[in-house]
Amino acid sequence: MIPAMLLSTLAAVAVATPPPAPAPPASPPSSTGYPTEALADYVIGCMAANGQTQDALRRCSCSMDTIASVLPYDDYVKAQTVIAMRGQGGERAALFADVPQLRAMAQKLRAAQVEADFRCF
Repeated sequence: MIPAMLLSTLAAVAVATPPPAPAPPASPPSSTGYPTEALADYVIGCMAANGQTQDALRRCSCSMDTIASVLPYDDYVKAQTVIAMRGQGGERAALFADVPQLRAMAQKLRAAQVEADFRCF
C-alpha cells in the first residue's frame, strides 16, 4: 500500500510542477534601431571608464544616442568587430588594418565617437 501512495504522490508532484520557463526573447530594437542590450553594454562600459555617477550615466547615454543617430546598428556591429580584431595584434590584426573597406568601417565609428564626445562630454 505504501508504494501506491508514493506513486500517486510522485504523480501529483509531476503534474503540479510547471515546466521550466523559456529563455527570455532578445529585446526588440529601441527607437534608435539598436537592441537594448547593445545600448546598455555601451553605457556600462562608458561609465566604467568615466565614473559611476549620475552625470556619467547622463553623458554616456547621450554618447550612445549620438552614435546611434549617426551610425546604423549593423554598421556599428561591423565597426566594433573590426576594431576588436585590430586590437588583438598579430597577423589577423594586420589583415583588418590593411583592407580599405574595413579601415573605412572603423573610421566611421571613430568619427561617430568623436561627434558623441563633442556633444556629450
